[in-house]
Amino acid sequence: MKILKKILIGLAILIALVLITALFVKNDYTIEREIVINKPKHEVFDYIKLLKNQAYYSKWVMQDPNVKREEKGTDGTVGYITSWDSDHKEVGKGEQEIKGIVDGERLDLALHFIKPFEGRATAYMITETVTENQTKVKWGFNGSMPYPFNIMRIIMNIEKQLGGDLTLGLTNLKSVLEKE
Repeated sequence: MKILKKILIGLAILIALVLITALFVKNDYTIEREIVINKPKHEVFDYIKLLKNQAYYSKWVMQDPNVKREEKGTDGTVGYITSWDSDHKEVGKGEQEIKGIVDGERLDLALHFIKPFEGRATAYMITETVTENQTKVKWGFNGSMPYPFNIMRIIMNIEKQLGGDLTLGLTNLKSVLEKE
């Protein structure tokens, strides 16, 4: 009985430490990566504003070639929604909607993840002219992890994981656009 009591006290102390630590971990995060593509800005923007093109550069979209997709609206316009459903645990189920477009400059997306975890985030892509035939593309992701789940930011290193995915996607985008 004494051993069980000590185990329960130890477990309670461990849980308390985790909950206290989570109080000091930020809930919100922003991850942004960028790349320079050797194409004029209007060509780059016209390509990225069409969400169907993510099938050729986004790591997340490319992970499951058998994903079930549905579309609502006109691709490349505000209000367009694309949803996905996959048995692949890294892909899951969710949808993204084009929330804003500043033509030739910025694309804003709302993301709703349904499976394997419920969550919401926003993403954006910004194009900037470097030279007449070079464009800087910034791809950013904003999200939040509510307390006490924000403790997972310490374990997962979400900045490194998502940052790596964004970098891979931008590298793929550069490769696709510079071949055209």
